[in-house]
Amino acid sequence: MNPYLTLEHKIIREKVKAFAQKEVKPVAFELDEKEKFSPQLTKRMGELGLFGIYLPKEYGGQGKDYLSLLIAVEEIAKVDASQASTLAAHNSLGIGPIYYFGTEEQKQKYLPKLTSGENVWAFGLTEDNAGSDSRGTESTGILQDEEWVINGSKRFISNASSDLSLGVTLQVVTANDNGKKELSAILVERSAKGFQAEPVKGKMMWRASDTAQLSFGNCKVPKRNLLGNLGDGARIMLQTLDSGRLTIAAMGLGLAQGAYELALSYSKKREQFGKPISKFQAIGFKLADMATKIEAARHLLYHACWLKDNGHSFGKEAAMAKLFCSEVAQEVANEAVQIHGAHGLVKNSEVERFYRDQRILQIGEGTSEILRLVISRHIGC
Repeated sequence: MNPYLTLEHKIIREKVKAFAQKEVKPVAFELDEKEKFSPQLTKRMGELGLFGIYLPKEYGGQGKDYLSLLIAVEEIAKVDASQASTLAAHNSLGIGPIYYFGTEEQKQKYLPKLTSGENVWAFGLTEDNAGSDSRGTESTGILQDEEWVINGSKRFISNASSDLSLGVTLQVVTANDNGKKELSAILVERSAKGFQAEPVKGKMMWRASDTAQLSFGNCKVPKRNLLGNLGDGARIMLQTLDSGRLTIAAMGLGLAQGAYELALSYSKKREQFGKPISKFQAIGFKLADMATKIEAARHLLYHACWLKDNGHSFGKEAAMAKLFCSEVAQEVANEAVQIHGAHGLVKNSEVERFYRDQRILQIGEGTSEILRLVISRHIGC
């Protein structure tokens, strides 16, 4: 029994679990091996109502709470982190800024397309010299004749190069007064002249997700594409990351649960010295520790989400949940490989993919080091 879950949450979990098992799992290995993004699975997630699940129905959403999104991400991550990352990034980083900070005109223009599965949207923050230091942004947006003229580049941007990508929310420098940057957020559609997107290949993890490098050469968009007010860029981006950390934490939780279940199942089938290896204390204790850490991670994450859903401050708790869930995913995936032994080290082993996929969780949406800094500031250090 979990006090945070309602019957509706359980129904959503079962629906997404069925989708993950029947449609994602059979193709996960091939998509990973070929580094192939799947428009079909992405559209299916939209058809299932998972895009914008927390948005009001007037924008094409389902009117659910944010925990419903985390449950969906968690269930897909139990099977394939690539598809979970597509869902997580599109909902929190893509849809989120437009919904929370956009004008009514911007919401009506973009959100129905982004909730249906017809399109996805990206979040453009990271650059060569900007990431953990979000104020290191060097890309510029200059207002000329009622248009923003954008120049610069972004790196490692999710959901930004496939044919489904409709556009990106960019943080750019809109003024620079003796080194003091005015950072603003601008909505840039993929069709804008001067916008180029190149897929990033050769990734260790999330190989079936769409990751892109973006470049902007005198890219022009209308003045009305400003998101929020001038100078709101850092606030918009950082508040978006608070919500995004919850979805990355859900990925860590789901991946850990999936790796644990693989290890538990294998340990009951694999026999040594005349009995299943699960009966040996060394293995049994590993599995006990894994189960305990996963349960602790789940309660920490669900509590942080409860705070968000009930209108409370949740920045500290989101940082804690993301830090803890990502590190639990690392520990559990590592032990799952250990329990599988040599079988966990070959390409046709699911646990090998889980081990690779967990590694980015301690880097994306705030590195573990940055999250400790964030938490330390919240507690007054």
